[in-house]
Amino acid sequence: MAASRSSTPLLKDELDIVIPTIRNLDFLEMWRPFFQPYHLIIVQDGDPSKTIKVPDGFDYELYNRNDINKILGPKANCISFKDSACRCFGYMVSKKKYIFTIDDDCFVAKDPSGKEINALEQHIKNLLSPSTPFFFNTLYDPYCEGTDFVRGYPFSLREGVPTAVSHGLWLNIPDYDAPTQLVKPLERNTRYVDAVMTVPKGTLFPMCGMNLAFNRELIGPAMYFGLMGDGQPIGRYDDMWAGWCTKVICDHLGLGVKTGLPYIWHSKASNPFVNLKKEYKGIYWQEELIPFFQSVTLPKDCTTVQKCYVELSKQVKAKLGKVDDYFNKLADAMVTWIDAWDELNPSGSSGKLANGAAK
Repeated sequence: MAASRSSTPLLKDELDIVIPTIRNLDFLEMWRPFFQPYHLIIVQDGDPSKTIKVPDGFDYELYNRNDINKILGPKANCISFKDSACRCFGYMVSKKKYIFTIDDDCFVAKDPSGKEINALEQHIKNLLSPSTPFFFNTLYDPYCEGTDFVRGYPFSLREGVPTAVSHGLWLNIPDYDAPTQLVKPLERNTRYVDAVMTVPKGTLFPMCGMNLAFNRELIGPAMYFGLMGDGQPIGRYDDMWAGWCTKVICDHLGLGVKTGLPYIWHSKASNPFVNLKKEYKGIYWQEELIPFFQSVTLPKDCTTVQKCYVELSKQVKAKLGKVDDYFNKLADAMVTWIDAWDELNPSGSSGKLANGAAK
């Protein structure tokens, strides 16, 4: 069932909401009943001289490009400019255990009964319950109210594993690529599927960053949204890249990824012709990227997310550098990202977990 409003906000002091934006955040008014108790990290995309207005009553910090340059110095070149991929800077500067990130064109959705969906609360429920990546449960998430493990499910696997990522969905405007947008300009998603499921081990998925939550301590350093936007040959693959890297590392470390509930209302379709210019190289490249990630293996001595990510960067350079020189640049940026993460998050704090437990 869709999550309802809670009198006592879950994880109030353990979660940051990260929002990338280029505009005033009027959309927060409709989210006020659900978001106001939490701390917001706003990452301003584009012109740093522009003033972003935030509705009164929210606890927030706002970073623009000048702030990013000041905090990271030369390492700031790993953070994308003029692209929503800049949101990952918010992940890096957060000091909380959990992150929820949402786009500013995502509104409160309603379930089939007409009740407003508290997306954040449902994400938290997903993250606080285990995942089952090693054996698929045909009644989906067995830890949800009103369901359980079905007959034939091994008892040895029913404890599950820690959940690192909760991937939510969207009503109204689907998250389509440009070619699909062009051939289906009027298509809208009206199907509300009341289900959460674990993405099986060894299975990749297209991760959308506009309605996403994760355990920063378990997987944060892998949530790098790559080099996109200004000065880069590709865009709109920032969350895809992060999703592929994250899933490979979750599989290696024995962590879980869930997808399904909660839904948000995606209000605005982006321009498919602009999107096509951003995506066209990625549409070709992904035919080589997917087999690469499907075949990636990480050594046993990669016991932390950072070690996994640096190893992955080496494989990106060795194998994808042949596809285009962009991937050599991206591989270097992946290492810079980890260096910057460790600088802002010294050893012993977040991201230093091995297989869901402190190293």
